[in-house]
Amino acid sequence: MKIPAILERYRSRLLALERRAPLTVETYKAEVRHLLEWIAANNLDVESIDSAGISDYLDYRRVQDALDSRSIAKAISALRSFFRFMIDEQVRTDNPVSILESPRRSMRLPSVLSREAVDRMLETVDHSTPIGLRDRTIFELIYSAGLRVSEAVTLNVQDVFFEKGIARIRGKGNKERLVPFGEEAEKWLRLYLRDARPRLAGAVRSQALFIGRSGKRLSRKGIWKNYSAVTGLAGTSSRLHVLRHSYATELLSGGADLRSVQELLGHADLTTTQIYTHVDVSLLRENHRRFMPKLREYTE
Repeated sequence: MKIPAILERYRSRLLALERRAPLTVETYKAEVRHLLEWIAANNLDVESIDSAGISDYLDYRRVQDALDSRSIAKAISALRSFFRFMIDEQVRTDNPVSILESPRRSMRLPSVLSREAVDRMLETVDHSTPIGLRDRTIFELIYSAGLRVSEAVTLNVQDVFFEKGIARIRGKGNKERLVPFGEEAEKWLRLYLRDARPRLAGAVRSQALFIGRSGKRLSRKGIWKNYSAVTGLAGTSSRLHVLRHSYATELLSGGADLRSVQELLGHADLTTTQIYTHVDVSLLRENHRRFMPKLREYTE
């Protein structure tokens, strides 16, 4: 069985039948490729590998790639889907992953930055150049609207409605939602569209809101790389997704209800949003320790 051919058929199934998001498709496809290569290297075959063999593979991945419980759970989900595909293809009559239990995911509290820390970091961006002005605008919008990086890069010019102060976002599963953005983000968006984007686009015609020097849509890797450079200059070690975490935490701290935050973030499950309530509590506890030292000493 040729790996490229089976991967392409599996990819088509994910897109057409399971209607998975493009990023999920690529993640699942990569995981299945890992499995098929491991099977070939160990002189096994996909038609007869059993649950014990899949467990051996997952143990190998856990050690070789230092995967945590969250990553292992994602791998199991991908492999369950793949072997359902194998059954439909009449390659197998059973799913060897169906009896495997996903490891319990440890709840990791997301890192957040204070509004002051975000402002200091953004001020280090040199916006005197088209690229710098573009980057400042991207970071401002991600923070102001709580966007995922993937959502920022898929924005088109016509997705921004200045008169209403909202942007049309395409999230996971290609689901659309309308998200408001603040006055600071609006200011930078207008500057970018007036002064930077035309210079970057040149003669290239593109619908993409954020573009690179070639005039084509900016990639996620490009944004990540530039954000890393900015945080290095600011002396703030954080990932770009922290801006989204900080946005959600500020909303809850300001009194927003959980359901509203869920809608704004585009979470399918409320439990995903609930993690930010834990962040809020931890911040309150930290502030209590900082500003009430006498009470802390008394209680200790």
